[in-house]
Amino acid sequence: MERGEPILQVRNLKKHFPLTQGILFKKQIGAVKAVDGVSFDLYQGETLGIVGESGCGKSTVAKLLMSLEKATAGEVFYKGQDITKLSGRALKAVRRNIQMVFQDPYTSLNPRMTVGDIIGETFEIHPEVAPKGDRRRKVQDLLDVVGLNPEYINRYPHQFSGGQRQRIGIARGLALNPEIIICDEPVSALDVSVQAQVVNLMEKLQDEFNLSYIFIAHDLSIVRHISDRVGVMYLGKMAEIGTDTQIYDHPTHPYTQALLSAVPVPDPEAREGRERIILTGDVPSPANPPSGCRFRTRCWKAQDKCAEEVPLLAIPERFKGSDSEAAHESACHFAEEKDVVHAS
Repeated sequence: MERGEPILQVRNLKKHFPLTQGILFKKQIGAVKAVDGVSFDLYQGETLGIVGESGCGKSTVAKLLMSLEKATAGEVFYKGQDITKLSGRALKAVRRNIQMVFQDPYTSLNPRMTVGDIIGETFEIHPEVAPKGDRRRKVQDLLDVVGLNPEYINRYPHQFSGGQRQRIGIARGLALNPEIIICDEPVSALDVSVQAQVVNLMEKLQDEFNLSYIFIAHDLSIVRHISDRVGVMYLGKMAEIGTDTQIYDHPTHPYTQALLSAVPVPDPEAREGRERIILTGDVPSPANPPSGCRFRTRCWKAQDKCAEEVPLLAIPERFKGSDSEAAHESACHFAEEKDVVHAS
């Protein structure tokens, strides 16, 4: 893929939720560091997948990019403009170009509104996109684009299946002709056959409208299928980021290697010869994360340096200047390749 300037640049993004004590006189006694210094770029027409275990901050990142949550610190540049500083009309104008598809197709649609009203509501907020007399036809066109019968415009959400509801959510996201769509686990609530239909639809729409996706999911095989690049998050930080081949076939961060080794392998012969990396201990609390490297309390490579210094997300020194697929950004003091057999 040819790359120009990034369409979205995220720099040292943080979100700390305060922990308070008291009823009348609340006093802050700490903070949950849900996102703590995340940086990445998104290019026009590409898909950036973000994976990680539950509670690592993936959905919070999505909400920060949409300004649904106010960032504690950091910057989010959309075409050179820092959207974390915007409010009112300026933020409304940017939101037209950055839309979101939510995780649960059951609760993200208002049960009291028809499909026509749900999708058409975007034109009430941004009337410049579609003239009032043209909105019904535009909603029907959107339903057709996502593979639904335009005659369903007067139906309610409870009259659709889960996959159809998610298609309605995608149609709502497409309504304003955005450049970026943030997909927060859009297929996790769907069965496997419907997941494939929705993912294929998203790929088709990306080619048709030159969309950029941030695709958040737990299913590593789906993320590999749809993503050009993949970022791996752990406890509020980005542990590793690279192309799908670099992350899946040449991981250098111990957490990524452990994550990939946990993916079920359908081939019995490959399964017998694989080395399973079993992590010990529990995930630390984001309210009291470990010093230095966040992963050190569960890492088999941990040394004194890991507790004293925070590893930077950068290409490891040993791979700099090489053509190796291992030459990608990894936040580990002792980053190196390890053979991991996983599901393709």
